[in-house]
Amino acid sequence: MDDSLGRLYDQVIEAKTADPVTSRTAKLMRAGRSKMAKQRTEEAIEVVIDAMNADREAVVRESADLLYNLVVLWAEAGVRPHDVFAEMARRERLFGLAEKLPKKPVETGARRKVVMLEARRKNRRR
Repeated sequence: MDDSLGRLYDQVIEAKTADPVTSRTAKLMRAGRSKMAKQRTEEAIEVVIDAMNADREAVVRESADLLYNLVVLWAEAGVRPHDVFAEMARRERLFGLAEKLPKKPVETGARRKVVMLEARRKNRRR
């Protein structure tokens, strides 16, 4: 996945200087961050609606649109895909891959405390 997002990012950067009449990316980049953010939000809403309607194919298509618009916004903000993947790797080390970042700040070197579930404690006492 990193490779395809990296290639998309490189193409978005190249499109910055393209003619906005022929390049949707160039047109979007010239419209500014507000327009880019609006496009990204619209695509995210479409993904949610299609997911709620259980339309798998539409979720795939709209997710690709969402990733495209996110990469355009990254490029405008000076964020590279490897910056995002580095943050994901940092979070994985701290919290596990499928965990959302907690609301309270966590020290970078800290590890989560592993706690045995109550049900397992009862089983161990037997």
